[in-house]
Amino acid sequence: MDLKNTEIAYAYKTKKELKSALFVYRIITKPFLVKLGKIFLNIALFLRIPIKPFTNFMFKQFCGGESIENILEISKPVLKYKVKVIPDYSIEGASKDENFKILIREVKKVIDISAKDKNIPFAVFKPTGLINPSYLKQEIPADHPELIAYKERMKEIFDYAQSKNVKVLVDAEDYWYQDRIDEILLDFMKIYNRNNVLIFTTFQMYRHDRLDYLKFITEMAIREGFKIGIKYVRGAYLEKERKRAVDGGYPDPINPTKEKTDKDFDDAITYSVENINTIEVFCGTHNEESVVHLVNLMEKHGLEKNDSRIWFSQLYGMRDNLSFNLADNSYNVAKYLPYGPIKEVMPYLVRRAEENSSMGSQAGEEITMLKQALKQRK
Repeated sequence: MDLKNTEIAYAYKTKKELKSALFVYRIITKPFLVKLGKIFLNIALFLRIPIKPFTNFMFKQFCGGESIENILEISKPVLKYKVKVIPDYSIEGASKDENFKILIREVKKVIDISAKDKNIPFAVFKPTGLINPSYLKQEIPADHPELIAYKERMKEIFDYAQSKNVKVLVDAEDYWYQDRIDEILLDFMKIYNRNNVLIFTTFQMYRHDRLDYLKFITEMAIREGFKIGIKYVRGAYLEKERKRAVDGGYPDPINPTKEKTDKDFDDAITYSVENINTIEVFCGTHNEESVVHLVNLMEKHGLEKNDSRIWFSQLYGMRDNLSFNLADNSYNVAKYLPYGPIKEVMPYLVRRAEENSSMGSQAGEEITMLKQALKQRK
């Protein structure tokens, strides 16, 4: 399997779309342009200047549109090449009851579609979309009215997903929110993951405590007779987490080096495959070495390529070489496809730009492969 086969990787894109993607990556690999763009966006949002004309090229590269209907349309070329999609209504940090209701409504829409369409294998939501996040970092009792309401909102989603037999991914959050979320999701997994995995939590493996926590909850699951679903990612808030630890005077929760994060990620994947009867794996990575590591583990343990307990995933608009070559070789692959009003999705887009800006080698590879794909079209 050649994970850098660009003919397979970009077969779903038109020549015009390839040129647009190349333009986007050339911009976001320049840190000073990313910083200037972020400043401009903050000013524009503050002054209520329409931002769509200035951000549309980024939005089209990394998002699926502003509605679920847009998602269904834009995913058609992707689905032709055996890559599934996960519509992700990407609002976060909501604080009003009306926002919570909108998110629940959107997640239920995805669940309804997923129940009828195998090309949409999961629903997903960000847990800060269902509560004012300030309550998650406070030392408040479990029976606090806001936390009770929060759990009820989650329960509404999980009950609905269970009734439709649709799996749900719950995204990760900042360190100072995540511990409370971990507690809540563990309680829900004990209820809903008895026979099959319905709920997936997310582990950001740049946190140095995640491997120990994985072993802790796995031992609990085996002992108490439930299963766990875990989406593995490296992490999305590194600089912010480190600064906050310094400002707050508490130990840095992040691994000291990228090499340690890479090792923890691969060790967690190894441990999960060794405990595959208890853990379902959703491997969310843009790292080719980690993809190869999981592929080799599956072969070593005699697992079928399309084993329903193991999924690979990359974000829409990124690392198509991994997604489409894996799918072409019969592995389970799903693209995260964010959608929502442009203003609400801006935090997501900014993170994608900053991520590519700081990870020059991967973004450089994207540029090289896009150029190669354009040459092949000629």
